[in-house]
Amino acid sequence: QVQLVESGGGLVQAGGSLRLSCAASGRTFSGYAMGWFRQAPGKEREFVAAIGWNSGNTYYADSVKGRFTISRDNAKNTVYLQMNSLKPEDTAVYYCAADPSGYVASSARRYDYWGQGTQVTVSS
Repeated sequence: QVQLVESGGGLVQAGGSLRLSCAASGRTFSGYAMGWFRQAPGKEREFVAAIGWNSGNTYYADSVKGRFTISRDNAKNTVYLQMNSLKPEDTAVYYCAADPSGYVASSARRYDYWGQGTQVTVSS
């Protein structure tokens, strides 16, 4: 069982930066792949980024590639999403998720555990 708690969301102007954190409980965190997803009002949840269990593999949605960076610190049971050059269309609730397989995936169905989400609002 893994419990996930996101933090770091907030209101930022376009072009600004935020860093999201996701703290995980559970001794098996280091074996899980971790992902970030987001959901804007009236839209379906979409994949943002994922990182494999050993940080060797990362994968990004085209819409955030070059602007967002996912990383993890297994000693701290935490995964991060550094978001730079933010755009109004990045406004959404951001969720972190854990995939027991350990390998990066963009499908939400691969992820067994989800956090409650943190709101990111980018003003123009």
